[in-house]
Amino acid sequence: MSVAASSQTAVAPSSARLMRWATYASVTTACTLVAVKLVGWWLSDSVSLLSSLVDSLLDGAASVVTLLAVRQALVPADTEHRFGHGKAEPLAALGQAGLIMGSAIFVTIEAINRFITPKPVEYGSIAIGVMVFSIVLTFALTRFQAFVVKRSGSIAISADSLHYTMDLLMNAAVIIALLLATQLGWIYADPIVGLAVAIFILRSAWKIGRGSYDMLMDRELPEEERERIIAVIKEHPEVLGIHDLRTRASGQNRFIQLHLELDGGMTLYRAHAIADTVEAELEALFPGTDVIIHQDPYVAPDETPTYR
Repeated sequence: MSVAASSQTAVAPSSARLMRWATYASVTTACTLVAVKLVGWWLSDSVSLLSSLVDSLLDGAASVVTLLAVRQALVPADTEHRFGHGKAEPLAALGQAGLIMGSAIFVTIEAINRFITPKPVEYGSIAIGVMVFSIVLTFALTRFQAFVVKRSGSIAISADSLHYTMDLLMNAAVIIALLLATQLGWIYADPIVGLAVAIFILRSAWKIGRGSYDMLMDRELPEEERERIIAVIKEHPEVLGIHDLRTRASGQNRFIQLHLELDGGMTLYRAHAIADTVEAELEALFPGTDVIIHQDPYVAPDETPTYR
């Protein structure tokens, strides 16, 4: 029995270029926001602005990690890494989840302290101006990241984009807190918003960490994708069944392995040709996928083809 030759997965040059530019834009944005928010927090002493500053600091660190991870993930497969270097992306995303969780804990502590010893927010107009600037810059970055993720499917950039999408909501919440504290004198609005942001950050950290863990542990592709794989195979009239379907993802790359059940009386040449056809159809459905197909003679207890 033969095995259909597997394709060498690779990232398209255009996608690789976009991924690199996305990491450069992310690091530049983070550094700019850290500098601006640091000045705003120093003048206003706002805990909600501090929470945003801490998050931007960690976003900057995470963005640097993402930049390094994407560069590594784009390195082609070699003799020591036959499946490529794609898992550098979920490793980076898992590290980001840890950084995000740490920032949430820090902000929670600061919010609790501000509840115990409340302080008025000073230079509120400057702090609000800082947050408006942050929203504009962050929105531009997330739109570019969304475009890159759509073109490349990068999990690391997707995780990085989630940080900044979260920042958009957080920055809007900080502006509300600053307005309530400076215009209406509601000094507790500042720590309340800071605490709410911390809870939201923890939820995001869990979401990123869970997805990264699943990829590192070679979890099967989503059920809807597996069903699409089976549907493509069932369309071939000479395929009588399928078993031992195994799937996983590593960074942008997918890996599909399966056994085709074919008429035991057909020639080896014909069986291999059918496997090649099915492989090509799966690669067309999931670009950048490495497909390995093994052919088995079909032995059925009844006349119904099997797909499992």
